[in-house]
Amino acid sequence: MIDPLQFFKCLADETRLKSLILIHSEGELCVCELMEALEEIQPKISRHLALLREHRIVLDRRQGQWIYYRLNPELPDWAKSVISETTQSNPAYIKANLKKLCCMGDRPERAKSCC
Repeated sequence: MIDPLQFFKCLADETRLKSLILIHSEGELCVCELMEALEEIQPKISRHLALLREHRIVLDRRQGQWIYYRLNPELPDWAKSVISETTQSNPAYIKANLKKLCCMGDRPERAKSCC
């Protein structure tokens, strides 16, 4: 079960909110991609992702040297709806971040099938 209070506390931080919206938009992202998109250092991104993982909002998987984060498919429908609606209703909020992500060179390659 996702605790609604903890869920909304997680969304109250801009780095975590933007990370979730970017992950939702892209399907999954690694720390280096979020660093580039958000112009933040690795320890900060990793700390925020650890909190999201701790509250079971995101899941991670390792592929070689990369760790990818994706939304937890077992999130309750209300939580998925909040993230989805926020993403769809606020495209300008992450437009610049998506542009930085798209311009990123040397993005890690995704496996053809999920690990």
